Amino acid sequence: MDYRWSGRAREIESFKVMDLLKRAKELDAQGCDVVHMEAGEPDFSTAPLIREAAHRAIDMGLTQYTPSAGIPELRQAISGFYQQRYGLDIAANRIIVTSGASGALLLVFGLLADPDTTFMMSDPGYPCNRQFLRMLEARGQLVPTSAEQNFQLTPELIRQEWKANTAGVLLASPANPTGSVLHRDELTAVAEAVREKNGALVVDELYHGLTYGFDAPSVLEVDPEAFVINSFSKYFGMTGWRLGWIVAPQAAVPEIEKLSQNLYISPPTISQYAALAAFEPETLLVLEERRHQFELRRNLLVDGLRQLGFKIPLMPEGAFYVYADASHLTDNTFEYCWRLLEEQHVAVTPGLDFGTYRANQFIRFSYTTGLDRIELALQRLATKMTV
Repeated sequence: MDYRWSGRAREIESFKVMDLLKRAKELDAQGCDVVHMEAGEPDFSTAPLIREAAHRAIDMGLTQYTPSAGIPELRQAISGFYQQRYGLDIAANRIIVTSGASGALLLVFGLLADPDTTFMMSDPGYPCNRQFLRMLEARGQLVPTSAEQNFQLTPELIRQEWKANTAGVLLASPANPTGSVLHRDELTAVAEAVREKNGALVVDELYHGLTYGFDAPSVLEVDPEAFVINSFSKYFGMTGWRLGWIVAPQAAVPEIEKLSQNLYISPPTISQYAALAAFEPETLLVLEERRHQFELRRNLLVDGLRQLGFKIPLMPEGAFYVYADASHLTDNTFEYCWRLLEEQHVAVTPGLDFGTYRANQFIRFSYTTGLDRIELALQRLATKMTV
């Protein structure tokens, strides 16, 4: 049959890291020893109390649909977490639990992005953001950023690049792929610039809890009307549980809830009951120890890459990525990453996944694997550079 795919489906690009991961898993199955530094997935298993809470929920028969905005207990627990970690009094009814942060982004963009509008975002940045907008007949407005700007949108860039059809700004702090963080004064200045333009401010805070030497501020500390996206995947180590949340202005909650009812009915039930244990003191101790391990991995990887000639002008302050300039090795990191996988069995992600600005100079290394595996990857990189 001659299928006629939609224009939006044809325009949406593949998520290149997933293509690499698929091939890396095939090599694993063939018996190759692949060092996985491609995906943004912690290698630690979900913390014990969270797993136990899931078993209890199953044993108790808690397997039906929940309210579309999430079970009240979890919304309240997230509210308590904001009070504990940030000193913020966020009403539980402003929190919408979602099917992953991806579900959260889809809901927020569904609320704020009309067809033919754009959301301004940094290039480089997380690739699926612009694909979500394309699904809604809107567009991502990619603004080139460099290390001199901490790979982040600045108030000056926002004012300079704002268009008549710009609906708002999407920030990420800490950011994927660069690990850069917006500090309180920077968040304040950006929020002011967006308010001047009467736009919406959406901030991806997925990697909060994974900063090193300090705790990242939430945009809600400086702009209570901002939309915040967060997830149980990264700091809480629950990637496969597919659970996230939105903090929204009160007026937006009914509209977001209506969208969630139609798009996926409710978030995963077992995951919600499991996530209640994510905020237990015992679990948080486990997560903080893992944060320390990530910091050790970051330091080893950055030092090793710099010794091999990679340019890393800024030490990543958060997340678990290093965005390294590999222009001393190649002018096409897309091809280089595929060769590195096939020849040296090291899986990393080309910069082309994250935008277009100088993308072929950069490689993202994910330090979600152990110190011994990072050392092995560095040895294999050194071998390839001498071949």
